[in-house]
Amino acid sequence: MNPYRILVVDDEEDLCEILQFNLETEGYSVDVAYSAEEALKKDISVYNLLLLDVMMGEISGFKMARQLRENTATASIPIIFLTAKDSETDRLTGFNIGADDYISKPFSIREVLARVKAVIRRVDATKTEAAPPVKLNYEKLEMSLENKKVTLEGIEIPFTKKEFEILKLFLANKNRVFSREEMLTRVWSDEVIVLDRTIDVNITRLRKKIGPYGKNIVTRLGYGYCFEE
Repeated sequence: MNPYRILVVDDEEDLCEILQFNLETEGYSVDVAYSAEEALKKDISVYNLLLLDVMMGEISGFKMARQLRENTATASIPIIFLTAKDSETDRLTGFNIGADDYISKPFSIREVLARVKAVIRRVDATKTEAAPPVKLNYEKLEMSLENKKVTLEGIEIPFTKKEFEILKLFLANKNRVFSREEMLTRVWSDEVIVLDRTIDVNITRLRKKIGPYGKNIVTRLGYGYCFEE
């Protein structure tokens, strides 16, 4: 069963039934409302997507969408407008409100299903983008990426910028081997000429500074360095 819940809001009951049937056939959980007033009585925050008609009763789809965008609980719910108002001005109004898509009537059900899938994919991709970590650590070795500090058993260790960047590269990618060329590109990207020996010197200093974890920085002859767990 598809975990996504969709709310269809349209004053054409036949159209609501057709959309509900086809979306449910695709595995979505679908509810319908025949007016914005009816829809707003529901807990809209539980839905993953709204299919919203524009021309309805006293509260239009545009007006309802504005209300949802002003409420923190519903501000991020994707909205696809379904409407016969397909002028450029109407489309721009919809997108300026925060629509994720705009489908003009009449439309094919296949098109609606494809647009729904596309919006859900975009939203999922945004949600799964990992937020950058605030800290990196290995056992009692910890890096604060905000404060640019390294501590070992709670005691701060003085690090140069390059040493910090090398350790960050290792702790963020444990067990991955980095060639000298790759390390030069990532850590010394702002410098024109850097010798391979420079990397070796920084690695030696880094091993000493992190004490018992120095042994975790291993050399793969002919390949480069990595931080082994």
